[in-house]
Amino acid sequence: MPTADCRFLHHGRIMRCLTYLLLLPETLKKSRKVGRLPLCYELLALSLTSKKKQKMAAELYPAANANHSNLSSGTTVADTDKTEEVPLEPAGGGGGGAATTPTTQQNITNNNVEPPSWQCSHPTLRERNALMFNNELMADVHFIVGPPGGSQRVPAHKYVLAVGSSVFCAMFYSDLAEEESEIHIPDVEPAAFLILLKYMYSDEIDLEADTVLATLYAAKKYIVPALAKACVTFLETSLEAKNACVLLSQSRLFEEPDLTQRCWEVIDAQAELSLRSEGFSEIDLQTLEIILRRETLNTKEEVVFQAVMDWAAAECKRQGLAPTTCNRRDVLGKALFLVRIPTMSLDEFANGAAQCDILTLEETHNMFLWYTAANKPKLDFPLTPRKGLAPQRCHRFQSSAYRSNQWRYRGRCDSIQFAVDKRVFIAGLGLYGSSGGKAEYSVKMELKRQGAPLALALTTFVSDGSSSTFPVWFEHPVQVEQDAFYTVSVVLDGNELSYFGQEGMTEVQCGKVTFQFQCSSDSTNGTGVQGGQIPELVFYA
Repeated sequence: MPTADCRFLHHGRIMRCLTYLLLLPETLKKSRKVGRLPLCYELLALSLTSKKKQKMAAELYPAANANHSNLSSGTTVADTDKTEEVPLEPAGGGGGGAATTPTTQQNITNNNVEPPSWQCSHPTLRERNALMFNNELMADVHFIVGPPGGSQRVPAHKYVLAVGSSVFCAMFYSDLAEEESEIHIPDVEPAAFLILLKYMYSDEIDLEADTVLATLYAAKKYIVPALAKACVTFLETSLEAKNACVLLSQSRLFEEPDLTQRCWEVIDAQAELSLRSEGFSEIDLQTLEIILRRETLNTKEEVVFQAVMDWAAAECKRQGLAPTTCNRRDVLGKALFLVRIPTMSLDEFANGAAQCDILTLEETHNMFLWYTAANKPKLDFPLTPRKGLAPQRCHRFQSSAYRSNQWRYRGRCDSIQFAVDKRVFIAGLGLYGSSGGKAEYSVKMELKRQGAPLALALTTFVSDGSSSTFPVWFEHPVQVEQDAFYTVSVVLDGNELSYFGQEGMTEVQCGKVTFQFQCSSDSTNGTGVQGGQIPELVFYA
């Protein structure tokens, strides 16, 4: 029997309708025993022609499509009672069968009935749950999310939240369950909390760069590991030099060792870009000290010193202090003495650290004596240079050669495409030089991905006439992602004849990294996989 609709407000009418239907089978049964089956149909038809009973039947079996449109358009119960009645044909009329309206027939047989409610029009549990996300319908708890002045009221359903989070389960169903109908969460951003709830209601994850860290915090707070993992993956794929230091700080806070390691890879290889980024000035003091202790920072110490000065000025501003020498030393504390000032050259020190007033007169005096005097004073700063990173080389040719008519350079481009199976940082190239003695070459080299330039360098190198390769460098190492092809090109100008590579390999294993090579359509001077220029890629991994 169909579920009672909320429009049945007149209880007497309901009882009369139900009594009529309950007695109808008995009437049919008695008629069948005395062989009067046709009379049953006549009795049914006659009864249905009664205007009163017709109205009762219409109320019990409302038209499904009318019901659906009423729900969606907001029709009231009183409006429904005014529905025009459709006259029914008597028995034996028309087709000779029992007279019913098309709507009645559809409801009785339950065939092709248009869904009368939003539940029926969304057949899966996931779809129905998703409709309840951020919905006041049946909400039994509300959250006031965000700090005062920037908060947002969010409706929710305890059961859904408790199923998705052990924290919410304890909050609502443990012995110490919350009794309040409104729960304040001032430490979570509203946008991040909505992303958390959307995942718990529908398994959908919508992450954005501006909110992913706040979402990771919410996922960690309420112990939703799948969402936290998605946040970490998002951060790893968007990791670059300008946000590496900030993400390092956050990864330590959230105890995500894999993300921490990825951050270190970027900071070490692209140390100068990382330390000069705005994000470096936003890190906490403890993270600053950890970075300054790092042996593998691949940059000059004067870059490190200037980054520390910028951080100190930003920290003074955060604390509401004037960026005086005294205040900068106070906010730095022992971090100042982690900068390896003695490893700078004398010129770098004299033109940089010595003039920024961060050092006392005694410290500055001792530093100059340390550079120039035979009897060096004791210093409070580390004396050992950082080790940095050792560059690796991927050599793609098995042999090299030269001929009297090769390899010539007439402003044409030598190019090759490559891909890696692990993120690396391309620092430069190894090139062949002159086959006729010592010579100098000017080089224009470029690294592109799908036609978009990533790095461009104009430089020179001097070859000694041997078949060795000679390195040329980009200004900064360039991050190269796995499983994507990149194009590296060079245009050389110098001695026309040089060595060239032979027996090229399409795949080369370098430590834990595998390089794949393929020909480039940009190459107009003969370089390809099997032979030519660009014998080496210089990289950090």
